[in-house]
Amino acid sequence: MSIKAFLFDLDGVIVDTAIYHYQAWRRLANELGFDISGEFNEGLKGVSRMESLDLILAHGGLTLPDEKKIELAEQKNGWYLELVSRMTSDDILPGVATFFSQVRKAGLQTALGSVSKNAPLILERIGMTNAFDAIIDGTKISKGKPDPEVFLKGAAELEVSPAECVVFEDAVAGVEAGKRGGMFVVGLGLPEMLTKADLVVPSLDNLTVDEVLEKAN
Repeated sequence: MSIKAFLFDLDGVIVDTAIYHYQAWRRLANELGFDISGEFNEGLKGVSRMESLDLILAHGGLTLPDEKKIELAEQKNGWYLELVSRMTSDDILPGVATFFSQVRKAGLQTALGSVSKNAPLILERIGMTNAFDAIIDGTKISKGKPDPEVFLKGAAELEVSPAECVVFEDAVAGVEAGKRGGMFVVGLGLPEMLTKADLVVPSLDNLTVDEVLEKAN
């Protein structure tokens, strides 16, 4: 079965908004009376907003009612949106534009598979909305990664089977989601971190579509 579609995570693959998430979550933690490190923030990559909040509250030894948690999550998101609303095409990671050009020339379909509810806003800010044939974000799923729902919905919307898809992910939870969905997964980052990926490269920069297809087909 040949590859027909490439499915991309957003944060850490197309753009790097991790620093904005970290700044907003850290501000929230500080207001609650404790701190979170950059290392701790790494564990939040690919995790939904409410699940991230639960991890942060546990880290700070706090237990709060659901109404308060919803309020805090919305507060964090407001701070985060202030930061990402300033993004431009200059924030697209190196190699992304070239790689997407190759994807189109190869006649492959594309989908975004992000748990972020802010994904459409970010794509609009960086001018990449039209780069995707399907956009699956946090508003279209009920389960966050490592559940494969986001990628399976992407495949379904493109009308291809999971075995015909390649997933591009930078997070451990995302790699697991792709593998659980029955897809070939390209991990972007460190091999020692992304151990379940089928292929690991530092980023999309200098990666070619031919290299990916050769490995995946």
